[in-house]
Amino acid sequence: MACGNVWGLLVLGWIWAFPSARAVNCDGIDSTAANYDYKDAFSKAILFFEGQRSGKLPASQRVKWRGDSALSDGKPDNVNLVGGYYDAGDNVKFGWPMAFSVSLLSWAAVEYQKEISAINQLGYLQLAIRWGTNFILKAHTSSTTLYTQVGDGNRDHQCWERPEDMDTPRTLYKITSGSPGSEVAADSAAALAAASIVFKAVDSNYSARLLSHSKSFADKYRGSYKDSCPFYCSYSGYQDELLWAAAWLYKASGEATYLNYVSSNVGWSQTVSEFSWDDKFAGAQTLLAKEFFGGKTNLGRFKSDADSFVCALMPRSSSVQIETTRGGLLFTRDSSNLQYATGASMVLLVYSEILNAAHTGGVQCGSITFAASQIKAFAKSQVDYILGNNPMQMSYMVGYGSKYPTQLHHRGASIPSIHVHPAKVGCNDGYSTWYSSSKPNPNTHVGAIVGGPNSNDQFNDARSDYSHLEPTTYMNAAFLGSVAALLGGSNTECFIEQMHINRTSAGVDY
Repeated sequence: MACGNVWGLLVLGWIWAFPSARAVNCDGIDSTAANYDYKDAFSKAILFFEGQRSGKLPASQRVKWRGDSALSDGKPDNVNLVGGYYDAGDNVKFGWPMAFSVSLLSWAAVEYQKEISAINQLGYLQLAIRWGTNFILKAHTSSTTLYTQVGDGNRDHQCWERPEDMDTPRTLYKITSGSPGSEVAADSAAALAAASIVFKAVDSNYSARLLSHSKSFADKYRGSYKDSCPFYCSYSGYQDELLWAAAWLYKASGEATYLNYVSSNVGWSQTVSEFSWDDKFAGAQTLLAKEFFGGKTNLGRFKSDADSFVCALMPRSSSVQIETTRGGLLFTRDSSNLQYATGASMVLLVYSEILNAAHTGGVQCGSITFAASQIKAFAKSQVDYILGNNPMQMSYMVGYGSKYPTQLHHRGASIPSIHVHPAKVGCNDGYSTWYSSSKPNPNTHVGAIVGGPNSNDQFNDARSDYSHLEPTTYMNAAFLGSVAALLGGSNTECFIEQMHINRTSAGVDY
């Protein structure tokens, strides 16, 4: 694992010694971070999902460089699998990460409904969620069948063409009772259950349908998706997804059977240092810790493990596992590292609110206690890093700020729109003419979060560097959830003590 050194750590807070001093006031908001427009970042994070849409686009489509695509998906099996989201910069629809993305979008809508409503973005968020849940409902064709992928990943990755032009095989993959995949089935259940809460007050019939489908994903045909998946194979097993699903089903239905399932499988819970498409433990622990503080004392293990997640990430913790770069970014691994930073920040922000509401003393990590306000401040620093408070002094969200990536590793964005260039762009033509171009993408995929900088806070804006330039739906969803937590402004007490750092002794030379 490549990690930067822990740097710029302060007592009761963190500041970074950039060329201009980072001033701190007693509103709980430092003057640098106050420049970031979280409302703008949030609205653009949602807009990204419209650029990822597959299928027949509605008249209300705001991303105009996109067109209708993949209108025959599902045809080989005589099922309708039109719609849903393209996973990343390619043209494949992967059901597992799509479900995770939907669950994160729904979590944001559940936790921060008031704040999102206040900036007139709740309707757009609900549409983004519904575009995903509609596809999951279509993919769940029977009680024992769930389609998990549309498109041949290998063939797709050999071509560089717009989704509107693609002629690669739209191969279908599914899980069944004979070929199970508990991870993707449980994540789909979690997504539908979480979304059912979002729509309960606005479309009760749709909400009930989502919850009904969610409940039908019973833990009956247990088996790992890694045994039947072509891509996005599981490394952490399926116990985390089963707990994640049960937690959301309990939250959505209030039925004791799901809480009993969780408490009878409390031994599954593990201390972890990441929250990602493959590892949901931290998310499940956070949801269940809230139930613990609400009086479900038999869930203490989950609260303890949620605390351990905090301790694994917070600088100066005696049990820290994920270090930060010198610029302050959590760095888990080099391949699309921002997926881990955004996932961590979303969980930390939700948990800080839970701790604050429970009036706890914070989280004890060895000899240091981190208050909820400190946890929130550190998570906020991750969001601010992504929006521009970093050594490169650039935003890692396309279209946000004055400096951002221009060569997004994304087929549709890197080839002129079909509305501008209606002639078909073939597989090889896409590679020779557009993939290899040194020019900025002709289409600005507003809101896309890229994979991010390397462990030295450096970033090279080159389309071929997919591990640092490719966006994903789940990375954007976690970032959206993180920004949502900051929409109401900061009520954090003035806990940061300014500390002068000798840049020379720290070895910093920007």
